[in-house]
Formats: sequence, structure tokens, C-alpha cells
Amino acid sequence: MLGKILDIDLAANTWKLAEYPQDLARTYLGGRGLNVHFLYEHLPVNIDPLGPKNLLVLSCGLLTGTAVPSSARLHINALSPLTGLLGSSNIGGDFGAQLRSNGIQSVIVRGRSAKPVCLYIDGDSIQVRDAEPLWGLDTWETQDRLKAEVGSSKIKVLTIGPGGENGALFGCIMSDRDHAAGRTGMGTVMGSKNLKAIVVKKKRQKSLFPSSGKLHATIQRYFRQIMESPHYKGISKHGGAGFVKWADQLGILATRNYRENTFEAAERIEGHNLQDNITRRRSCPRCPVQCKADLEFSRGKFKGMQAVRPEFEPMLSLGSKCGLDDLDTLVFLDNLCSRLGLDCISAGNSIAFAMDLFERGILSMQDTEGLDLTWGNGDVMETLIRQMAAGKGFGKILAMGVRRASQVIGRGSDQYAPHVKGLELAGYHPNNIMGTALGYAVASRGADFNDVFATLEYKWLPDKQHEASATPQAPNLHSIHGKAELVRKSMIIGTVLDSLGLCKVPILCLICAYDLVNEAELTAAITGWPVDAPSLFTSGERIVNMERLFNVRHGGSAADDRLPNMFFEKDYNAGKQPSKPQAWMEPMIHEFYTIMGWDNQGHPGTEKLMELGIFAPQYDNDSAA
Repeated sequence: MLGKILDIDLAANTWKLAEYPQDLARTYLGGRGLNVHFLYEHLPVNIDPLGPKNLLVLSCGLLTGTAVPSSARLHINALSPLTGLLGSSNIGGDFGAQLRSNGIQSVIVRGRSAKPVCLYIDGDSIQVRDAEPLWGLDTWETQDRLKAEVGSSKIKVLTIGPGGENGALFGCIMSDRDHAAGRTGMGTVMGSKNLKAIVVKKKRQKSLFPSSGKLHATIQRYFRQIMESPHYKGISKHGGAGFVKWADQLGILATRNYRENTFEAAERIEGHNLQDNITRRRSCPRCPVQCKADLEFSRGKFKGMQAVRPEFEPMLSLGSKCGLDDLDTLVFLDNLCSRLGLDCISAGNSIAFAMDLFERGILSMQDTEGLDLTWGNGDVMETLIRQMAAGKGFGKILAMGVRRASQVIGRGSDQYAPHVKGLELAGYHPNNIMGTALGYAVASRGADFNDVFATLEYKWLPDKQHEASATPQAPNLHSIHGKAELVRKSMIIGTVLDSLGLCKVPILCLICAYDLVNEAELTAAITGWPVDAPSLFTSGERIVNMERLFNVRHGGSAADDRLPNMFFEKDYNAGKQPSKPQAWMEPMIHEFYTIMGWDNQGHPGTEKLMELGIFAPQYDNDSAA
């Protein structure tokens, strides 16, 4: 059972349900693949990302809600208000599986409601209800209010906070306390449609596809592989928060707006220090990892605070990047971002950017309306986060993201703005990890490691290091050789996982499996289709090329596939001498384009499109050599 596509027009208050065609599922799988297909086919060009013509598309992966381990992911896409290109975000938790249990594969949201509303889904029963009493509430309050109305055990909720309501360009979408579709401003698109929340009725999860003995055996083998990983206990115990010291030791821990690649206080903000605060460990459906945790603080400034444990990225974006060395404050700020509906990565980067400008004398307290933006000032960080979400004060400028904020501030501030395609960088310092640097540059949505999850470069499992490598040097963090093929494989495999609805942590962090053999066997056993690893890889390659076509159509070019020049200056070059701008990036980018079948402008060639069965009549390009 593939499920149905719910197509709803909030302006007209109309909706329709249609079956998800099997031929489309075989071509684009689901999740990320289905979304980009739909956006490429139906989204007009030259539109306002926050206008009613933008489309918000949410899709379960092909395997979401099945018995497959860690198969709970939901993918969300739209034209991004932050980048102006493909907006893309992925969320875990129960919502995707429950949406699938309601028989819904995808939700397409069109138009803009005249007033705040919630969308309620109960199987084929679809309702649009008034949400004006919820407007202005944070994401936790909204979920509590909705659950109190119908019974907390009966629904799952996706919601935005004040950040998405008030137009912060990196507003996120939340479910539960800590599941976030964080990046590229999908919560802001949702807010622009006056859609406060999407609610699904919880149903007993039924078998979506026929079961078999072979399927059961394959699933059990998959579980064993995950739990036998040498990293299983560490990630299960500490979550992503437990890898701060690891990144520091590798010299890739972004610090003080990327001026440095190690942090003298890395030990103090390491997630291991939260062990005594844990009250409960949690996992997404069918996941043995349990990387989530609830916390309670029994002493200090935040005594009595109940919170959720941060993931790896906020430990850096709100910690080392801002020079903040107080772990309790860091946890509070991360939870505040979640409550207010802000992407913690972009929020932290924007604050770090402002602190950098403040130290350099480009910003003064007159510019910041009296805020002292010295490194590590947690109280001011809280003020800025609240201002970003409210659209007030100096925080209103930072809520535009570093690219646009630098345009408003001027005075040469753009040279200190860490972004690619308008999306703020993730936590790894790119100068000491070449494959990830290339991934930041060429990823469809901008500078984020989740699009190119090149864990073979992280020295996780030494015996796996050469599986996705073109040369023996590729697993070397500091070498540029073989990184193009490593990034190509990582990008395509990650795209397949997003389209199947599978979490990347067990597959790419614990098993470090870059062959898609497990995924092909599971997909074939569940659907009954003749699926193998090469055909899944081809599907992923097709989706990546569709994303590239989407970006080209909406104004993207090779000029967007670049790290900022700040990373080629001495201040930001991890203590090395300055290099010619883009000098070590250019060979990797050129090689990446070549092996992707793209031309020197990063446009997919006609030959590659024909090979992948992509018919793009509105896309005109000569074949790449």
C-alpha cells in the first residue's frame, strides 16, 4: 500500500486525495525524491518564497512506517526563503509513521489561509480548523494545547513557533520536544501560509506491505548490524552531543565564527557531562539506537529546568562557534530555539557572525541597541534568539540569515559571513576536512553535512574507509584526492535514504554501509518489486540531478558552489598561511562536475539526463563532456 497524496489549497479551503502512482514510486521512491519531482513539475519560477504561490510538500519515505529499523523519516521541501533555491529538511519522530498509518504518503499545501489554521488528518477525513488561539504560542505550548483538546495519546503534531510566524528566514518545524525539520526555513514557509500546525490522528500501525519470512530475516540481520557496531553504545548513551571532543581532536571543531578549528573549552561542553541529568532515553519508532534523551537540572542557574538533550550541531552552533563554554546555558539556548521554532544552526551562526563583527569593531553597541556581543555572552545570546523569533531589535536583522544580514550591515561584513547558497555552514570547520568542504559547496540545499554525509572521511571504521573511495588518499581528511567520488557516493546514497525514509545515523554512522545492499533487499522484500543496489543508486542519482535542475531553473549557478572567501584567509584558514581564494577547492569541484556528468557550469548534461530517463523540456543545455 503506497498511500495517498493529499493536495490542499488553503486559500480556497478545498482538498483532494489521489493514489500515489506505483510508476512514480519506482522512479522517485518517496520522501525527498517525490517532493523534488513534484516541485520541479508544478512550482512556477520568479515567485516570492513567502507568497501564496509557493508550495510546501511533505512526504513519507517509501519505507516510512514499515517494520524496517529506523524508518520514521518525513521529508519537507519548498522554495527556500533563506536561499531562494531548493528548501529541504528532514524530520524524525512518530509523525511520519503516523501519517503513513492514516494512509497518507504526501501532503501538498498550496495558497495562504486568510487566518491562522490547523490541518487535521484522520484517515480520509480532512479538516481545516481555526488556530487563532494558538498563534503566538511556542511549539511546546502549541502541542500541549492541541493534545489537551483531544487527549495526548490520540494525536501527533507538526507545528511552527513564533519564528516561523514572524518571518525569521530560518524558521523550523517541530514535532514533540526535539524533532526538527530545521534547515532552509520550511517553518517560515508554513507560517507564510498561516498554517500553525498539522495534526494526525494516531492509529495502530498496520502492516503497509505483505510480510514474509525473508523480510523478517533481513530485518533481524539489519538490527544486529546496527547493535554490533563499535559506536553503538557511545551514540546510544550520549547521542550526537557526545562528539564535541572528537571533533576538537580532529581539528574540525568550528570555533568563534570559524576563526579557529579547536576550542579550549571543548571538554566543558562535551555531551558526556550531561549523563547525570538524564531522566529518560528515547528513540524514534523501530529504532534501536535511542539517541534522544530528556534532561532535568538539579542545581545552578537552571535548577529545576526540564529539557531535551541537544544534538551535535547545536553544541557547536550555540557553543564553540559563539565562544560559549557553559553547558547548562547551551542546553537552555538550544531548547529555546526549538520552542520558538528557529533552526539552531542558522541562529547560532548568525549570533557568532555578529559577535565576530563586534570584536572587529564593525559593529558597536549603538548598532546592537545596547547589546554587548562579546564572545560567550549567554545572556545576550538569549536576548538575540528571542528578538529573532519576535522580529524585533537587532535580532530582526540576524533573523534574515548571515548573507542578508551582511547586506544590511555593510562595512565589509560580508567577508565574515559563513554561508553557501545563503545557508549557514554546519559545525565542521571545512579547512581541515576536504570531502566535507566539497560537500558544503555542491550540496543542493547549501552548506550542510547531512546532504553529503561523508562519514568514511571521519575515521569511524578504519576497515570501511575505502568502500566509497576512488583513491587510497580519499579517507585522509586533509587530502583533496578522491574526494569528488567520495562526495558523489555520499550525496547519492544519502538522497536514497531520505527518499526511503531511513535515518542516516544507523546506516552511515554505525554500520558505515555505502553499498545500499541492505536497503535494496529490504525494499524488494517489502514491495515485491525487482529492486537491487544499482537500481536504488540510479534512483538517487536521478533525484540529485532533479534537485540540480530545480536550482538551475530558480537561478542557481556554479558561482553558488563555492565556500566563502573567508576560508582562504589566514584568520579562517585553521592557522595556516592564506591560500589563493578557492585554490584547493577548484580541482575538487571540477572533478565532481565531471564524474556527475555535468558541464563546467554545474549543469546536468543532456547525455546524463537521457541516461537517467529525465525529460526536462524547459531545461536547455548542451551535453556535458
